Amino acid sequence: MQIHPMWADYPTLAPELVATLDLIETKIAPDSVPVKEALLQMINAGGKLLRPAYCLLFSQFKETDREKMIALAAAVETLHTATLVHDDIIDRAATRRNQKTVAAQFGPDVAVYAGDYLFVVCFKLLAQYASSLRSVQKDGTSMERILNGELAQMATRYNYDITIDQYLHQVSGKTGQLFALSCFIGAYEGGNSLAFAKRAETIGLNIGIAFQLRDDILDYTSDATSFGKPVHEDIKQGVYSAPLILAMNDDRAAFRPLLAKKQTMQPEDMRQIATLMSAHDGVAKAQAMAQTYTDKALAGLAKLPAGAAKDTLVQLTQQLLSRQN
Repeated sequence: MQIHPMWADYPTLAPELVATLDLIETKIAPDSVPVKEALLQMINAGGKLLRPAYCLLFSQFKETDREKMIALAAAVETLHTATLVHDDIIDRAATRRNQKTVAAQFGPDVAVYAGDYLFVVCFKLLAQYASSLRSVQKDGTSMERILNGELAQMATRYNYDITIDQYLHQVSGKTGQLFALSCFIGAYEGGNSLAFAKRAETIGLNIGIAFQLRDDILDYTSDATSFGKPVHEDIKQGVYSAPLILAMNDDRAAFRPLLAKKQTMQPEDMRQIATLMSAHDGVAKAQAMAQTYTDKALAGLAKLPAGAAKDTLVQLTQQLLSRQN
């Protein structure tokens, strides 16, 4: 099983990430051949495995059963993949990671069942390997917050008056919760105290918010090939992210006629939006916000016990939150 090239810089972590993917593959055994093919394709599509990586790293502050932690990292990644499969159905996305989405290749029906099956895999792994009911409860709570984040996003589609606080509420659920859960499970199931695990959870939440902010910035500054998915699609779908919201705060009336065109937007409309965003420093303001959350995450990491786990967490977080693609 191959993993993303970025992990070549983390030789002690890479083998456990390979084992995580291998385990997920062995657990994918639905009766439906199309569903199995769809899931295996998604799992092998070259994702970065960031959430299982944080789970594994936060479990390294104490000696612990590595087989158990790899299994719990696999549970986190299957949960993440399930949300991606379902997101792509809702967004009618054609590509992800420079490949056809499950929905685009196999149809929305297969994609729904594929995502549902991954939820089953996630909870079976948790049931088998989690040492405490608290971890299962935390997973359930996180799933609820992820769903509420998605529902909040749906409720604000094409809302020209969306606020930055509403956006942050959405991304705290959508993206922040998965990072927070990964760090909590790694720390708590790694034998640390509940207080330590909650600190890890807060760090993960800040990492997740900063990560989503960077992702949304790239939607305006990157191209589809390097980004791995179509750019500017969110704005056509009425999903307004930080760079646009922060720019609109200065002059919403200027943006409204362009945004009102919705999915009929033409390239010239997008160029006019880009010009307005540049004039109102939307990207720069979003970058400053992303840096604020990055600094919060790094400040939390700085307070962790000294050692290899802390050093690797700092290195990974700095690399992740300064990325350009």
